[in-house]
Amino acid sequence: MSCYLITGIAGFIGSSLAEALVAMGHQVRGIDNLSTGDRENLAKVQNEIDFRCIDLGDKSEVVAACEGVEYVLHQAAIASVPRSIEDPEASHQANINATFNLLQGARNAGVKRIVYAASSSAYGDQETQPKQENMLPSPLSPYAVQKLACEYYMQSYYHVYGLETVSLRYFNVFGPRQAADSPYSGVIAKFIQKMLSGEAPTIFGNGQQSRDFTYIENVVKANILACTARRDQVAGRIFNVGTGKSYTLLQTYDLIASLLEFSAGPKYGEARMGDIEHSLADIQNARHALGYMPSVGFEEGMQKTVSWYKGQAIRKAAMEGAVP
Repeated sequence: MSCYLITGIAGFIGSSLAEALVAMGHQVRGIDNLSTGDRENLAKVQNEIDFRCIDLGDKSEVVAACEGVEYVLHQAAIASVPRSIEDPEASHQANINATFNLLQGARNAGVKRIVYAASSSAYGDQETQPKQENMLPSPLSPYAVQKLACEYYMQSYYHVYGLETVSLRYFNVFGPRQAADSPYSGVIAKFIQKMLSGEAPTIFGNGQQSRDFTYIENVVKANILACTARRDQVAGRIFNVGTGKSYTLLQTYDLIASLLEFSAGPKYGEARMGDIEHSLADIQNARHALGYMPSVGFEEGMQKTVSWYKGQAIRKAAMEGAVP
């Protein structure tokens, strides 16, 4: 079995990766400064992992965390377009500077491979669909620029220092444990939370924007495959991680409303700066090089996600002595 380091391990994606790797029998170490992550996300595996509450800005702690590690799954980030627009400096520190420190720590510790959580936001709002990795990037927000810059850093550390890196451009990941109580939360989590509380969610724009919504299980699968794929097939490369299908926000709203038996229509707000109109992944390269194929589709993933949030609402109501 191998030793994995997960950055941002207390987050939605990081904790999902931790559970999968522990279940496979691997040794898991995780770091998180808990600025956006939640220790409760690690409840199932907290006694089976080496958790370190540190910040990627602490260079000595990062080096120590990388010692003895074979694979790094780098998920830590301030993953928000609106927040990067409101506070670009903090976003820059958390996304670019932290990634640089991790690359240095991994290089010094002799880590075999880093798998980086890149973003489909690098493509910007180009009309061409689906998005292919060889397209010229066109980032629209500070967040997109930051994630793209880190892709280039990953590639350079492979070509210059021989540190194997793989960048996975995530397309709108969703699933259980995704934060729903923040202005920066994913749209699916917010839709579900609002409907469960009896409120109509707000769609920013006309609702015809489309996304390649990708269930968390698919993303976990892609990360694990990226660690073990042949060096000559993946090192220094970028791969889309999506499903190859897209759905509009209105279609998404209607499906969630149907699953929750919520009858009200959405509210509408002005389109947000930095948001894109359409996003669809071409996953052929990931299929050929990684052996990646999404195993959970949009509707099945939505059913699982809604079921989880309903369970959380029932538990919360029971603890408060209320009727859900």
